[in-house]
Amino acid sequence: MTLPLTGITVVALEQAVAVPFATRQLADLGATVIKVERPGRGDFARDYDETVHGLSSHFIWLNRNKKSIVLDLKTESGKEALRRLISKADVFVQNLAPGAIERLGFVPEELCGEFPQLITCSLSGYGSGGPLGNKKAYDLLIQAEAGFLSVTGTEDEPAKAGISIADIAAGMYTYSGILSALYEREVTGKGRQLSVSLLDSLTEWMGFPYYYARYGGSRPVRAGAHHASIAPYGPVSCLDGSLLIAVQNEREWERFCTSVLNKPELSADPRFDTVSNRIANRADLDLLIDEQLGKRPVLDVAEALDEAGIAQGRMNDVADLDQHPQLLARNRISTVETEAGTVNAFLPVVESAGWVPRLEPVPAVGADTEAILSWLEEERVSA
Repeated sequence: MTLPLTGITVVALEQAVAVPFATRQLADLGATVIKVERPGRGDFARDYDETVHGLSSHFIWLNRNKKSIVLDLKTESGKEALRRLISKADVFVQNLAPGAIERLGFVPEELCGEFPQLITCSLSGYGSGGPLGNKKAYDLLIQAEAGFLSVTGTEDEPAKAGISIADIAAGMYTYSGILSALYEREVTGKGRQLSVSLLDSLTEWMGFPYYYARYGGSRPVRAGAHHASIAPYGPVSCLDGSLLIAVQNEREWERFCTSVLNKPELSADPRFDTVSNRIANRADLDLLIDEQLGKRPVLDVAEALDEAGIAQGRMNDVADLDQHPQLLARNRISTVETEAGTVNAFLPVVESAGWVPRLEPVPAVGADTEAILSWLEEERVSA
């Protein structure tokens, strides 16, 4: 059985994280993704670090299953090659700086008019128009602009997300938008012009804290690893380590008090008898929990939580993620090739019987330039 996007060609004038993340999802599902890179080092994400056998961790993560072509878009020959690529594509997606794609002569609206079946998608920081429409944007700046930093970290100090959360959000909306447009094209026969912004994407993800703050009168507290509006929900200290627990409702709170803390009377204590009261008295609650669980080993507490039906998890180190017993048991870890050798790779998220995971190499800069240009020339001659 072939993958669902086999036969779809995506031309990606992409860099950094957001669009490469989107196109990698498309490539994982079988699309031919042609990554257009600048002469020299190509996508600047190749130089973010040198931690994976001398290659960038970001680039390895985002660019498997793709083909790389180097085009100098400052030259007419480079622009002509890109136009010919777009003429053969189902999707053209780009995330250059504001106005850059238009200055190159590839205005999305005009491309859609010239190639009626083409789907174009442009990703920007702030969206077109408005006072910030022409401003450059990066992940951390969007975390600040969207209010994300106001609800993360502690009350003493805000903290950014440890991953590029705005880029990832925008990449997923780019991916799902393109899939939607491909589905629509099957019905109408026509392409569509799409646009996605980092700010809009992370704003969507900020729905809960927005409503909480806008209508509740104050933002959720910055509670570190604890939940801002549910308690107990977060790390607890045991005799020989720590666990994270999540008590989601009053039934679970009663079971937690009775079966885990062995203090059934706490469930009716007026300081803790509702989630709002537990939040208001979180310091007292945390002290009581630590007093009870701090005398017991992690394995003993984990077993008691499981028996009581209370969700719990371990605080794992990210370097050990490929040793997670659940991932290992489900065979979720494989490998891909790079120009510097073989590296580990996590399988595509969506599973379905008959979809064989695609794990083709991460390309070197311009690895496929000659082959793609030869293909374009053959197409031109045969036309």
